[in-house]
Amino acid sequence: MLRNALDGLTVIDFTQIGAGPTSTMLMADMGARVIKVEPPGGELGRGLGPGWIGDDSALFHAFNRNKLGVALDLKSPEGVTVARRLIAEADIVVESMRPGVMERLGLGYAQLAQDHPALIYCSISAYGQRGPYADRAGVDGIVQADSGLMSLIGVEGGEPCKVQAPVVDVMTGYVAVVGILARLAQRAKDGQGGHLDVNLLNAALALQQSSLASYLADGELPVRAGSAAPYSAPNQAFQTADGWIMVAAYMPDRWRRLCETLGLSALADDPRFATSPLRVANRAQMVQALTQVFVTRTTDAWLPVLRQADILCARVATYADVAQHPQVHANHMLAEVHHDTLGAIRMPGFPINSVDCNAQPMRPAPACGQDTDAVLRELGYAEADIARLRECRAIHCAESSLPTARHASLAVAP
Repeated sequence: MLRNALDGLTVIDFTQIGAGPTSTMLMADMGARVIKVEPPGGELGRGLGPGWIGDDSALFHAFNRNKLGVALDLKSPEGVTVARRLIAEADIVVESMRPGVMERLGLGYAQLAQDHPALIYCSISAYGQRGPYADRAGVDGIVQADSGLMSLIGVEGGEPCKVQAPVVDVMTGYVAVVGILARLAQRAKDGQGGHLDVNLLNAALALQQSSLASYLADGELPVRAGSAAPYSAPNQAFQTADGWIMVAAYMPDRWRRLCETLGLSALADDPRFATSPLRVANRAQMVQALTQVFVTRTTDAWLPVLRQADILCARVATYADVAQHPQVHANHMLAEVHHDTLGAIRMPGFPINSVDCNAQPMRPAPACGQDTDAVLRELGYAEADIARLRECRAIHCAESSLPTARHASLAVAP
């Protein structure tokens, strides 16, 4: 079962906001022991709202479940010493500092690998560890713009738009996990770790595999086409009497059946629409003809009619619709993490083998420094040493940290 696939591995997480926390959350979901290291005031992601659960953002809770929380001041020598002791016991380090920062702290890969050659070290940045942009900071929206992704989104003649969900961050997190798992497989053969360079720019370009490949083939810049696919038609959303319906009927048989179902049989034989490329070229006329029929009925009325004709279609759903979607519930992808003080926290679940994984007990995101004392005790620190580190502010432990605070469960939402 994937929930225990990485059991026995320890990950030290020096990341914040979206991309890095996604990668370490996925490993935690698969059973790795992930220790999240934050500055004493907490990572930036705790303050990104609206969408609040207690004092922290919903984003932070969604990306940091299943982790232990340690708060260290890495600007202090004592804090760095604690970090090095954590890493000495770990298999994997994931960090999302700007390139060069970890080296200046004495926590760079080359510095650590001398004493820990089996360490797998994943650096996540905006643009990569080398090259002319390596020292530039960047976040999801900046890289959506810089990678060309934003040029694809919106309608012709309109302002550039971004994907509102941080898709580049999340994609980068998944890419990081793929790289780490590949490196683990290689380490099982040769015993050696390695340094992985994962960045938002590369992940954003990977998201655009088809669109970028088309441009590289013919040099034609894509035109913003709203919901329409640039490579096929009809493959877009159409307005109905009360909303929108997404229809994909660009295959020859489905195009003809769509026309017959809408009472537009003559359209199927119109030479302007004989093939998908011709329909792309004459999209405006095709959309006008189809929309005149679609707007005569509601979305709920059209869905069973189109499905009966084996036309691929779906409601353009809101999150309110998604929360009630029967297949989302069947896949167990809406889950509740039960927090000792905050109660039930709803969030998306683990997407692979979700029925098994999301039914297993999991921890909610930790309070800042929640497990600092407990983790240091496990490393062999005496109580007097922990008290001294706290007094010099090299560490922080949340006042609410209790032995039971780490134990909660994630169950399928009703």
